[in-house]
Amino acid sequence: QVQLVESGGGLVQAGGSLRLSCAASGSIFSPDTMGWYRQAPGTQRDLVATITNGGSTNYADSVKGRFTISRDNAKNTVYLQMNSLKPEDTAVYYCKVQHWSGFYLRDYWGQGTQVTVSS
Repeated sequence: QVQLVESGGGLVQAGGSLRLSCAASGSIFSPDTMGWYRQAPGTQRDLVATITNGGSTNYADSVKGRFTISRDNAKNTVYLQMNSLKPEDTAVYYCKVQHWSGFYLRDYWGQGTQVTVSS
């Protein structure tokens, strides 16, 4: 089994910053792609940013230049540094880790952490 524990969410004023962390533990070794997604009430879950095990990154257009994803492979942890936060960034943020299990690439999700940006 693989467990993901997220932390770092909270309430912040517009223009502020938050840093999210997601640590993977359990039966996991060298995760493949790690990423962050978010879901606001009444909307679908959307990609925020991903990072491969080689360090290649991908960002949603809405967060480019404001958010930075990084990972610590020694700790199986992925981070999301969020700067210049806007009210529209308010959502539950979920981390996702992809990990090979035999011939299968499996997705594992965190429990979600609330980010609220006040105007």
